Amino acid sequence: MNEKQEKQGKKKKKELTEVEKRDLKMKYEIAEELGLLEKVEKLGWKGLTSRESGRIGGIMGKRKRQEKMRK
Repeated sequence: MNEKQEKQGKKKKKELTEVEKRDLKMKYEIAEELGLLEKVEKLGWKGLTSRESGRIGGIMGKRKRQEKMRK
């Protein structure tokens, strides 16, 4: 990334790792379960309230801990 791109806030898109892909999939699944998927599709993740985002993050953390315990 050159200096001009950095100043403009543009970043190169990087390839997601398998863990990041799995987390993103889980995030969308939880948003759908909570009835927030349409809002996310319309407004993006920034369109969620802090309460909604926190709820998704809390459920993700809970599920990740449960997965770890099963292994």
